Amino acid sequence: MSLSITILVGTMTGTAEMVAQEVQSTVEAAGYHASIQMMDGLDAGVFAGGGTFLICTSTYGNGDVPDNAQALYGSLENSRPHLAGVTYGVIALGDRTYKDTYCQGGIRFDALLTELGAKRAGEILKHDASSGTLPEEVAAQWVVPWVEQHLAPSSKIA
Repeated sequence: MSLSITILVGTMTGTAEMVAQEVQSTVEAAGYHASIQMMDGLDAGVFAGGGTFLICTSTYGNGDVPDNAQALYGSLENSRPHLAGVTYGVIALGDRTYKDTYCQGGIRFDALLTELGAKRAGEILKHDASSGTLPEEVAAQWVVPWVEQHLAPSSKIA
């Protein structure tokens, strides 16, 4: 069975969605399967069947998850499901000029998922909006090595 990655997107301005689209294209060009699901209206049930997820989220306000991710995050906090069957990665978008809250949207998801028993694959990709690099390009360069090193190297679509 081939690896299938669900990219969950938390965004305020659309940047994280653009990053997710580039990541999906890159993953599929490398022979894997990826689907995008906006976090709008999702709850903890999205993780019920287990699987592999990539959280792609911006940070908003004082280190919060974006508005469209609030319900999912709150549902995880309140229902506290056991997520042992979940493997995940994180692409966290932020701006270092806000040093106290830099990439906190992604970092908060990472901490909560780990607390609930999910297993993070590799390190969090943190993109700094003030770096002069495009987040979609950085994420596209990062994602295939992340898949091949941390997930299932022999799971390409036949």
